[in-house]
Amino acid sequence: MRKYIFVTGGVVSGLGKGITGASLGRLLKARGYKVASQKLDPYINVDPGTMSPFQHGEVYVTEDGAETDLDLGHYERFIDENLNHYSNLTTGKVYWEVLNKERRGEFLGETVQVIPHITNEIKSFIYQVGEQSGCDVVITEIGGTVGDIESQPFLEAIRQLSIEVGRENCCFIHVTLVPYIAGSNELKSKPTQHSVKELQSYGIHPNLIVTRSDAPLDNDIKRKISAFCNVKSDCVIDNQTMPTLYEVPLMLESANLSEVVCRELSLPARSIDLKEWRAMVETIHACDKTVRIALIGKYVKLHDAYLSVMEALNHGGFENGAKVVIDWVDSEGIHEGNAAEVLKDVDGILIPGGFGSRGIEGKIAAAHYARVNNIPYLGICLGMQIATIEFARYQLGLKDANSYEFDPEAKHHVIHFMAHQSDDLAKGGTMRLGAYPCLIKADTLMMDCYKQEQISERHRHRYEFNNDYRSMFEAAGMVLSGTSLDQQLVEAIEIPANDFYIGVQFHPEFKSRPNHAHPLFKGFIKHALKHQQK
Repeated sequence: MRKYIFVTGGVVSGLGKGITGASLGRLLKARGYKVASQKLDPYINVDPGTMSPFQHGEVYVTEDGAETDLDLGHYERFIDENLNHYSNLTTGKVYWEVLNKERRGEFLGETVQVIPHITNEIKSFIYQVGEQSGCDVVITEIGGTVGDIESQPFLEAIRQLSIEVGRENCCFIHVTLVPYIAGSNELKSKPTQHSVKELQSYGIHPNLIVTRSDAPLDNDIKRKISAFCNVKSDCVIDNQTMPTLYEVPLMLESANLSEVVCRELSLPARSIDLKEWRAMVETIHACDKTVRIALIGKYVKLHDAYLSVMEALNHGGFENGAKVVIDWVDSEGIHEGNAAEVLKDVDGILIPGGFGSRGIEGKIAAAHYARVNNIPYLGICLGMQIATIEFARYQLGLKDANSYEFDPEAKHHVIHFMAHQSDDLAKGGTMRLGAYPCLIKADTLMMDCYKQEQISERHRHRYEFNNDYRSMFEAAGMVLSGTSLDQQLVEAIEIPANDFYIGVQFHPEFKSRPNHAHPLFKGFIKHALKHQQK
């Protein structure tokens, strides 16, 4: 019988439900179980694709092109399994599906209600991820906090599901805050007690309580939480703040998390193999160098807007024995006149993805500074388009070169719509999304990084390199080092005159793992360290 684990949260958001679920997934996988993960988000947007990064952080893209919550990035990085469109569900998507069914007459004239129609749609989605993956265990995180109006249908759905599959096949994990009061030098369990009481009012009784605190919980407070919240004494798991995210699975396993979960689900507690993960954490601690990377972005006030890029940089650092320090540079605050001062101490420059014209000239100034000063440069999606515009302006002499996205009236649109697209199309769902193959040209930096002729990477964009200008760029010294299989789309560019200057139209950060850094990030950090030594 397939097992189901539900992770809920209480008191405040941002306690690390996603990291808890991802860590548990890694631990169960290390015990030989096949795991699938998903996130249920209460917001009414159909997906986060058109949401501002300031509102929601980055949009994580799966292999099959689903635009999803950033927590799915944690799941993939920890469990090292590719997720799909069954891995993220929103209230908006639920209502969208139910209303379309009603319009098609599938409910045969019934009055459509939250119960059973909305809850049935949610349950169907949870079942589907298990059936599609053929997994042993489905780990489902419920977004938001218990008590939110938006979360109620999801909580009702998982309560019903636990009855349908049998309570012995479900495990409810509740993540709560245990705050430290400095004035009295005490950790307080009352917020946890109230949160669990709220959860119980929905008919859900947690098997485990994972407490988030900045100080370790002593046995007295654990016993108090156990007694007041009606859970077994060893089911109160202390989840402390760790120096790195990747230490969390080891910390939770030291508290016997996966063994207790296996017991609660009547799963055989197979022996656990964490050798590779422990070796990776040891590698992190052994990093004895520091490398400074400037990340030039327009959403830098919220670092979660670049979460996967940040983690991929760290992964590249791990494999080069270096700790990566990120200089968060607001692209609106940099220009050709101050670029040298702002970027004088960095070892590499990275321009990530983004949309809209705000801050674009600052990004172009940074790309120009990197190219003329031979500073390692990695441009991702928009970052490749920026490098293209910069090269067109300064090397090809096309002073008004631009993207159609930023200036529809420009004379030279070196970046333009993909074929069959137009400005009239709605922005939601019109982009090139998901994994596409790419051919890498021989004897290039791209080939040096990947060491294979054909790769597959994930995309999220609406504009492409304009093929009308290909010959001009190549004649001026740019190499189009990656293309689609039919060679109609430019996927990667580089400047061979520089030590490392690469732009890619895809998002390599989505496929980087802590124990297996993405080749481009590994190569980027390697060259940044060489630049530092110069």
